Amino acid sequence: MDIGGHLPEIIIVLVIILIIWGPGKLPDVGAAMGRGIREFRKASAETRDAVRHATAPEEPAAPTPAPTAPPPDPAPASPSGGPSSSDPG
Repeated sequence: MDIGGHLPEIIIVLVIILIIWGPGKLPDVGAAMGRGIREFRKASAETRDAVRHATAPEEPAAPTPAPTAPPPDPAPASPSGGPSSSDPG
């Protein structure tokens, strides 16, 4: 964006804005313009995403694998750490 050739016009517009609103009101005007630009960008991004989503080809759904059963719990060890009574040898 080349504004070098339009610098005198930009300065004139800024001076007119300063005369109309005064130096005390300029921060409020700048904040309002910033909010407006932010809302415009957000709305345009949402619209662009909606259009992309609507025009994107549908992908085939991947088959989901059947759930597997968890492995069985191992036999609990005896509290004494020695062979259990159900252990024959």
